Amino acid sequence: MDKVVSSADAAVADIGSGATVMLGGFGLCGIPENLIAALVRRGITGLHTISNNMGVDGFGMGLMLEAGMIASHIGSYVGENRRLETMVLRGELDLTLVPQGTLAERIRAGGAGIPAFYTPTGLGTIVAEGKETRTIGNRTYVLEQALHADVALIKAWRGDRYGNLVYRKTARNFNPVMATAADLTIAEVEELVEPGMLDPDHIVTPGIYVDRIVVGAAYVKPIESKFIQSGGAA
Repeated sequence: MDKVVSSADAAVADIGSGATVMLGGFGLCGIPENLIAALVRRGITGLHTISNNMGVDGFGMGLMLEAGMIASHIGSYVGENRRLETMVLRGELDLTLVPQGTLAERIRAGGAGIPAFYTPTGLGTIVAEGKETRTIGNRTYVLEQALHADVALIKAWRGDRYGNLVYRKTARNFNPVMATAADLTIAEVEELVEPGMLDPDHIVTPGIYVDRIVVGAAYVKPIESKFIQSGGAA
């Protein structure tokens, strides 16, 4: 029952090249930054990543790009990473952009065992190209396939030795759904507590979904975009 791993490096030691990896986070908020750094140290290549964002130059998943680890990416927003833009334009990386709500639901469906679902989002745009459509009632929908990964790397605020997880505010984002949608789920937490110390009403991800849990060694938590209002009279 004890799922604690000694370090981030030990937690990702058996992830191989060519794996499909989900990574939690929204922008730089709630990303498994210690697990990402450990994965970069592994030096594997040909990864197929699924994440809402692609980090920024020099941090988060941006480090994976710089290390040449990623072959393809499915995500929603990648505008903060100039290296990714360059790689896509050069044909060095296969990028698939998905509407954000559709991305979340495709991941949730993968975790729930739902193979596909219909949504009106993207109808009549390039999002729907090559996909089945169906009219139900007086509305036409696009068929979207569920997403599933070999590994999910997620970030939580607190966890216990059994893998039960509690998230903090907006750092929760995509992490809970990704925890359910992979063959192997590795959780990085800021605080590790003993079983029974977490309020059951606060647990979002039950330990049944988590295979390994590790305490992050250090956190940078950079602000992705900082806007400061200048002083002066109103």
